[in-house]
Amino acid sequence: MAEAREVIGVIGSGQMGSGIAQLAAVAGFDVWLHDSDFGALLRAKEGIAATLRRFISKGQLSQAVGTDALNRLKFTSNLEDFRNADVIIEAIIESEDAKKSLFSHLDKLAKPSAILASNTSSISITRLASATSRPTQVIGMHFMNPPPVMKLIEIVRGADTSEEIFSKVKALAERFGKIVICSNDYPGFIVNRILMPMINEAFHALYSGVATKEDIDTGMKLGTNHPMGPLELADFIGLDVCLSIMKVLHQGLGDNKYSPCPLLVQYVDAGRLGRKKGVGVYSYNREPVRAKPASSL
Repeated sequence: MAEAREVIGVIGSGQMGSGIAQLAAVAGFDVWLHDSDFGALLRAKEGIAATLRRFISKGQLSQAVGTDALNRLKFTSNLEDFRNADVIIEAIIESEDAKKSLFSHLDKLAKPSAILASNTSSISITRLASATSRPTQVIGMHFMNPPPVMKLIEIVRGADTSEEIFSKVKALAERFGKIVICSNDYPGFIVNRILMPMINEAFHALYSGVATKEDIDTGMKLGTNHPMGPLELADFIGLDVCLSIMKVLHQGLGDNKYSPCPLLVQYVDAGRLGRKKGVGVYSYNREPVRAKPASSL
């Protein structure tokens, strides 16, 4: 493009953050990817390179675009490198306190015109914006996992998000190649308001002995044409993330139907967080891991 190259900053180099950074670089932006853990940055750099090579080998991306994307990516553990970013997207832990603290710091650091976006999957954008002096420039950009593959993005307006900022972010998401849906600032937004109670109910079905985990997942895959069963999907998302979102729904909506299933709570307490830990509802290690019986809860 003829105009000056825009700069995107992404904070958090896990699967979501690195995927968002990859999207931005492929779309032609200069990108800074931040993580306080330098080892995590190295893993993200290797992961992005491997994903781009896979896309190129499958003919989904040209060699030139892939090479250009890698050249546009920079990695840092210093937030000072974000001073000139036009849009900063946080993809850190799903904790309101952590996100508010980060946004407060970014508000003082970023240039006045910078847009602050959150990849939160459930936390109030209005409350996150309250930690800044620029609430009109704070917005939600909820990417689906994994960001380079999933076509959808939820854009969430806070109470004070301006129409100008909304239009800019919508155009940015479309430049990323995403299909945009828009949500008002309610707990869980659209996707997780519907998805997480289904996952929670699947845990209740397992907890109460309705069926095995395999039959629950097979029933939903073959009976409703879902590509993954709800328990398998929970492992993919991360059981800790599912639990966090259910807590947000329960607290924000005040209805006990959103109360997290005790089995979900137990698995998280035991460190069974899903694929990222090698064990969740299912075991992804060679050695089987046995959960405590439900009757012990």
